[in-house]
Amino acid sequence: MGDWQFSLVQFRKEKMASTDGRPSVSTFPSTSSNPRFLKYSHPQILKSPLTHPYTFVLFVVHLSMSYPITAILFFGILLTCGMQPLMAQAVSPKGMPPLQTFTPAQYGNKGKIWDIATAPNGIVYMAADKGLLEYDGKNWKHFKGSKGLTRSVWVANDSLLYTGSDLDFGVWTRDAHHGFAYRSLYPFQEVVQDINEEFWDIHPIEAGVVFVSSQNLYIHKQQQLIRIAAPYRIAKSWLVDGTLYLADEQQGLFRFDGFALKRIAEYPAGTPLQAKGLYTDEAGLVVVTRDAGLYRLADGRCTPIANALSDALKAAKAFSFERLAPDRVAFGTLLAGVFIADLQGNIIHRINKYKGLPSNTILSLHQSPGGQLWLGMDYGASTLDMRSSMAVFYDYRGDFGTASSAALHQQTLYVGTNQGLYHTAWAGLDNSRPFFSFPLVQGTEGQVWTLANVGETLLMGHDKGLFAVRGATAERLSDRDGVWTIRRYKDYLLTGNYNGISIFEAQAGKWVFRRKMESIAGSCNQLLIEADNILWVNIPTFGIIRAVLNDALVPEDKQIFKAEQFEGEDLRLLLDGAVVKVVSDRFQYKFDSAAAAFAKKSALSPSPTSADAHEAAYHPPVRLDTAFWLYPIHNGFALQHPSRKTNTPDAKYNLVFRQVSAFNTTETMAISGGTDIPYRMNNLRIEFIVPNQSGVQYQYQHGKTGQWSDWQPDNFVELIGLGNGKHTLSVRAKVGDTLTDAMAIDVRILAPWYRSGLAYLGYLALAALLALAAAQWRKKSLDKQHQVLIRKEQNALQQQAETHQQQLQHLEQARLREEYEQMKQQLRNKTIELANKAKENEEKNRLLQTLKEKCDAAQANPASSKMQWKEMNRLLDAHLLADDKTFEIQMDELHQEFLKKLKAQFPSLSRNDLRLCVYLKIGISSKEIADILNIQPSSFYISRSRIRKKLELGADEKLYDFLNAI
Repeated sequence: MGDWQFSLVQFRKEKMASTDGRPSVSTFPSTSSNPRFLKYSHPQILKSPLTHPYTFVLFVVHLSMSYPITAILFFGILLTCGMQPLMAQAVSPKGMPPLQTFTPAQYGNKGKIWDIATAPNGIVYMAADKGLLEYDGKNWKHFKGSKGLTRSVWVANDSLLYTGSDLDFGVWTRDAHHGFAYRSLYPFQEVVQDINEEFWDIHPIEAGVVFVSSQNLYIHKQQQLIRIAAPYRIAKSWLVDGTLYLADEQQGLFRFDGFALKRIAEYPAGTPLQAKGLYTDEAGLVVVTRDAGLYRLADGRCTPIANALSDALKAAKAFSFERLAPDRVAFGTLLAGVFIADLQGNIIHRINKYKGLPSNTILSLHQSPGGQLWLGMDYGASTLDMRSSMAVFYDYRGDFGTASSAALHQQTLYVGTNQGLYHTAWAGLDNSRPFFSFPLVQGTEGQVWTLANVGETLLMGHDKGLFAVRGATAERLSDRDGVWTIRRYKDYLLTGNYNGISIFEAQAGKWVFRRKMESIAGSCNQLLIEADNILWVNIPTFGIIRAVLNDALVPEDKQIFKAEQFEGEDLRLLLDGAVVKVVSDRFQYKFDSAAAAFAKKSALSPSPTSADAHEAAYHPPVRLDTAFWLYPIHNGFALQHPSRKTNTPDAKYNLVFRQVSAFNTTETMAISGGTDIPYRMNNLRIEFIVPNQSGVQYQYQHGKTGQWSDWQPDNFVELIGLGNGKHTLSVRAKVGDTLTDAMAIDVRILAPWYRSGLAYLGYLALAALLALAAAQWRKKSLDKQHQVLIRKEQNALQQQAETHQQQLQHLEQARLREEYEQMKQQLRNKTIELANKAKENEEKNRLLQTLKEKCDAAQANPASSKMQWKEMNRLLDAHLLADDKTFEIQMDELHQEFLKKLKAQFPSLSRNDLRLCVYLKIGISSKEIADILNIQPSSFYISRSRIRKKLELGADEKLYDFLNAI
């Protein structure tokens, strides 16, 4: 060992606690060696002897020779159940495991991923540049601890983590709200040093943890830190089968025995190795180097291993390593992605950017207990589902496109895509290749819809028609319509076309088109033969047709099932044994032959691809042979091998409550189990998950009903409007056929403020105050009622007085109205009397006129009395003129105001018109007026019409009403 031998110095018994609460530090000087060798183990590191091939072989040989009967029983149990975990971890023989990639944007652009670890509950933690990342399968969280870049992480349990970073290392403890709080354990953060320690590795030892930097080892045990100096500069360290190994950049490989570092091998002379990994195989320890490939560690020496794997790692620059139980190893490289190999050095799989990785630089590798292989890269992170029964072929190079159909014909795999028909040798699908090659069958450019092995011929349905595929060439048999599907029917061939169904017949070893099938038109994208002569046809957007074919292939007894009667989209026909089904994207319907109708729908089971985290395309799966199924997926296709198990019967899954929050319409608060919640926040959202598992169904139970909800994929429950008191929510999950244990969480909703003890005291005080107030109110109410009665009596008397006054006013008004009517009648009488008087005067005037005429006759005889007769005549004329003026004066005096207003408004009225208006206003009838004026009634009617025109009255206006309104 030379100068690099170490011994244990006596620990200081007193604790050297620093002022900030960090543990005290003891240092091992490099003065002597200690021969003791202690091999530590840890629950997460221990492996069963059966997982190591070498010990497994020895065990089998010993058991067979010593206990043959027990060996037979053992092998029986092993074949039925014991080998299933081994098969579940095997790498797919063809194609890569399903890949899921996370870009930096998805986890918050926290930099490169340097280390990855999984907690017992399945949650994954990553050491990134800018802190600690947590991923539960759906959500990312970021926690910031030390200031430097985070380099390493180790998980002690679900609630306790350790990380190492630049010039710091520490412990993370989970809080009640599922977050983490960081506490540094590094004792020299505030000490000025010339060196900058970076902690790239963390390992568990017995009752403690070891933090490894290039300069020192820090052993954290029983709240104390023990520091051991590096021989020169530690490049890397590993915990293999419970033993801690370290690689020094110049001095070789060392083993930590619990007290000191013991050198176990030197590097080859003059060639220091940049060791990146260490594992055991049948022959012992193997060292993985960055630039020199693989080395064997034996007898204190490192000798190179010469095989294809070692050469590949030299060129690819190995940087990270992970042991894949039981007999696989994984290497992350800087230049070529991931290599997966067996312990014999055979490369089983290469996974790189050509196969879907976002980067070829793999900084860290980690296999979780659930079977996922995690890859931390300089750009993003990815996970490979090593348990999946599916193997995928992604077309990231743009070689073949999105698959729609496939067929295995004469050991050649043909894949029909949206770009054409591609082929490759079945045996040539070697995962060790950096990428898969699929040459195009010439002349098949375009959309391939279906492939079918009919006898010894491979037929292809293409958007250009029907083709026969022969090796790397294709012959067109018909170009009438694009072909959706191909079915063999007795001695004929039926093809579902873009328009109708075509019938082909074999002639001289070649299929020849005969005719179109009658009475069926439209785009027939699927044909299905039930029994001997029953044909089913699927016509999208129209529906399903069931027809009986006669000997001439003419459809009879057709039944049509409209697409509207099936819920969901993308209807497909399926023959399950002897039962015909219609399957949508949501439900499936069974056909009842007796009722000639489809039975009640049932929920559709998830497809195998949905459980493997890659989206299936619309096209249905294709069975290639007895072992493999091909599933068309977007951007490629997937192979399923039924013998590969996705999980084992004894698999244990953990259900974890991730977040509990109380909320209302304006605020949200995070809570934990057992928290008292104010009543205003009586809405709960509880999130739970089976970490990093796909295809999980959840079920919950709330309250005292004991009823479980229906299974659902949603990993949260919202409870709205909870009453006060204790509430318990029980949740369980189902992964495949495995049911998890039920987990429960309790919360208590506090009573609203108006139901608290203080509120009830207030209610009592308020009730007393109310009673007192009620008594006072009653007294005041009685007084008020007495005053109201008095006011009512006063009001009644006042109303009686007012009523009496109103009665007196009514009597006075009646009296005045009666007097007015009397005066009006008197006025009328006077007017009539005046008119009569005028009439009498008129008669007198006629008499006088007669006298005058006689006088005139007497004058004819001139005599001496001639002068007397002239005088008589003059007097009579004067008398006549005096009578007329008297009438006018009387009329003016009686109706002076009326005549003035009427003359002012209508100046065109004559004196005679005004007189007639007066007669009409006072209500003298037409006959009476005619008699007064000594004219005929017809003459009066003419005068009245003339007056209406002068007054500009309409036909529907009354003259009497108009005159009385003036």
